[in-house]
Amino acid sequence: MRITKVEAFHVDWGRSRSAWVRVWSDAGEYGLGEASPMAHGNASLEIVASAFTPLLLGANPLDHRVLQDRLFHHHIKLGPEGAFAGALAAVDIALWDLKGKLLQQPIYQLLGGAWRTEMPFYASIGGNAARSVDAVCRAVEEWMPLGPAQVKIRFDGDKTARDEDLAGDIAKARAVRALVGDGFPLAFDANNRYSVQGAIRVGRALEELGYVWFEEPVLHYHTDSFAKVAAALDIAVAAGEQEYTLQGVRRLIDAGVAVVQPDIVKTGGFTGLSDMAALARAHGVDLVPHQTQPTVGHTANLHFVAALTHSHYPCEYNDRSGAQNAVLASAPVLPVGGKFVLTEAPGLGLVVDEAALRSRAVVWRE
Repeated sequence: MRITKVEAFHVDWGRSRSAWVRVWSDAGEYGLGEASPMAHGNASLEIVASAFTPLLLGANPLDHRVLQDRLFHHHIKLGPEGAFAGALAAVDIALWDLKGKLLQQPIYQLLGGAWRTEMPFYASIGGNAARSVDAVCRAVEEWMPLGPAQVKIRFDGDKTARDEDLAGDIAKARAVRALVGDGFPLAFDANNRYSVQGAIRVGRALEELGYVWFEEPVLHYHTDSFAKVAAALDIAVAAGEQEYTLQGVRRLIDAGVAVVQPDIVKTGGFTGLSDMAALARAHGVDLVPHQTQPTVGHTANLHFVAALTHSHYPCEYNDRSGAQNAVLASAPVLPVGGKFVLTEAPGLGLVVDEAALRSRAVVWRE
């Protein structure tokens, strides 16, 4: 069995673009993957098209771990982080999807079996830095009919301007707690917007309000700052969506981060994320993958979490529009009764509507 073609392309949604990859085998099947969408995934698609494809053509698609290691080390000077890791992720997810189709098994089965196939989600609600207190509460209220098991309020503000409105941010956190009640799980994502001192002030308020985690309180590349914040607070400090390597996640764990959040479309796909899950379990910290891509990345993440040993936090879900389901011929990727339900369909379980995809696809290179 051999890889016969690799396609790297954008899918144009109008206001945004996704970076997708398809890997075809001589059995006539393909696997679908996705890279991180940062800057539309342009750099990752270029790496897949020009650097990875020549090494993939003719290879056995079932050798996904061997192929990832060869791609990683052959082009290590392009990485190991950022767009390079996103390119590795897109290829790896596609290879796992292809493997599942060839073996007629869902990916969660190939990962060792599912602890659960119905997974609760947490509503990841962004844009709250610019909203008023009332507007933040209205945004949360709009999500509640979907039945989230947890809500995270994200602030998505200017990362170059820190501690702009600590009192206002705390007021928003307090208002959301009053809205949902004392027993409902809440998380707070500062999106890198605080100094150490500001983070500790906000974190103490979140502890009082019973929030379950405090995400990216400081700039993600200041690992020592994470250590200072984690040491000063009892609330779990969370981070990792901007880490790309096993070593980067290890640095966060060493700094006292209690919830690590690597992203399957940034960290080398199933193969890379599986190594990080083993690392987190060995150190007794929770791995709760970050995931904001509503179709391929999201579905890949569901399969991963289904097979994740002793996982007890819900999955991230941040786009309830369902817009990207327009290119699918399979069942839409939407929650039912507050849970995402995985079937026994092979691979990711996603079936592309080829005509709909052609209408939106922008080929990176012929």
